[in-house]
Amino acid sequence: MSATRRRARTATGEPAVVRGLLIVLTVAFLALFLLLPLALMFAQAFAGGVKAYFAAITESDALAAIRLTLIAAAIAVPLNAVFGVAAAWAIAKFEFRGKNLLTTLIDLPFSVSPVIAGMVFILLFGAHGWFGAWLIEHDVKIVFALPGIVLATIFVTFPFIARELIPLMEAQGSSEEQAALTLGAGGWKVFWHVTLPNVRWGLLYGVLLCNARAMGEFGAVSVVSGHIRGLTNTMPLHVEVLYNDYQFAAAFAVASLLALLALVTLGLKSLLEWRHGDELAALRGR
Repeated sequence: MSATRRRARTATGEPAVVRGLLIVLTVAFLALFLLLPLALMFAQAFAGGVKAYFAAITESDALAAIRLTLIAAAIAVPLNAVFGVAAAWAIAKFEFRGKNLLTTLIDLPFSVSPVIAGMVFILLFGAHGWFGAWLIEHDVKIVFALPGIVLATIFVTFPFIARELIPLMEAQGSSEEQAALTLGAGGWKVFWHVTLPNVRWGLLYGVLLCNARAMGEFGAVSVVSGHIRGLTNTMPLHVEVLYNDYQFAAAFAVASLLALLALVTLGLKSLLEWRHGDELAALRGR
């Protein structure tokens, strides 16, 4: 084999032509299935001009949908952060009965359709559900109101933070916590000054993913919302309503806000990996 051909081969032994073909196929796939739809969406969003675009996203129902989406995420993400840290701490640092069951239950939203999850909340809190009569008697609204939307959002998003923190805490072990306890630190002091700082970047990573899913959730929220314009429609539901009403430009305009959220989340995720990727990798590799 000539020296030129040897230099053309990669560390895996593949010739340069194969490597180039793989790169071309990958770029073509990304362009066709990711970049092109994204570009077409923004083109449709601005099809009526900039004025029409801003009119669509500042219309009263759109503002109500944006506000409801932000409120639901602002409630669900902190609660999931608390749950995720507590669950990860318990699973990674302690041995107890039912540990494997708890780990399995955390993964439940990944295996259950969000629509099914929404139906469960209807069966529990709907007018004809298990607690429906009591809720009506005490004038408490859960489904077709903000509480139901928050509950559905929490359910579909709670694995993200826990699943990011569990492997990090397991990789760290408990030697640092035991050393702090030996030096006289209390349980809460150990948590705030040893455990939490060690997982801060993993926690932020999980919060970013959790927030993106919370704002973009459709299936479970669609079931429990009732699709009441200006009251229980989140941004994804508002996009569906506009599209079904043949207001395509307005639908794409609101959808573009969700796309921008996804791009911002992706950018922050990439920045976090770039700035602290070595630290996260070291934690996982301990």
